[in-house]
Amino acid sequence: MSDKLRILLTGFGPFPGAPHNPTQPLVARLAQLRRPALDGVAISSHIFPVTYAAVDRQLPEVLAAQKPDALLMFGLAARTPYLRIETRARNAVTMLWPDAANTRSSKRGIAGHADAMMFGPHTARLLRAARLTGIDARASRDAGAYLCNYLSWRAIENVKAGRPPLAAFIHIPLLARSGAVRRKGAPRITLEELVDAGEAMLMEMVQLARKARNTPAS
Repeated sequence: MSDKLRILLTGFGPFPGAPHNPTQPLVARLAQLRRPALDGVAISSHIFPVTYAAVDRQLPEVLAAQKPDALLMFGLAARTPYLRIETRARNAVTMLWPDAANTRSSKRGIAGHADAMMFGPHTARLLRAARLTGIDARASRDAGAYLCNYLSWRAIENVKAGRPPLAAFIHIPLLARSGAVRRKGAPRITLEELVDAGEAMLMEMVQLARKARNTPAS
């Protein structure tokens, strides 16, 4: 197939409590990667404002514009000191914390009484790829009840509709800044370590997307 494989990377902008969202520099660095393994791959990126309305409006728009073969999303988990590969999205929305537009959800669920939705078995391969770089990465079954989980839910809805074929969500921790350390004394993960792990997961998504594209539909 002559068309380039298309990978869409997403992150989030700042929000209350996180004036500097590290997903932005991470996504920017990954979008600029130039590797032989990425020949024939078009990488695009998008940063979502941290609002429910922006996700609902912009996700369909960017998917329609980019038509990605795979969607690799990043979000911030400020209280978690390791990388989290989310395995599912919960049918949950917090009513406690407003989004960056000061909007609170009026209901606790996203879609009635629907069960949680799974990303798929490919998350295990992303976890392995990240761990091979030496970073502390773990599988997660709880993406929270804020915008990261909400975007995950909307992304899986699109996967079930066939666009894109693959999606994954990665929670990253706050980054080390100016030699800062966590309270217990262990150094925080650096941007360079995150870029290495992100690149490994990106390469894995490229392989998965290529395989999906070349597998005839049953």
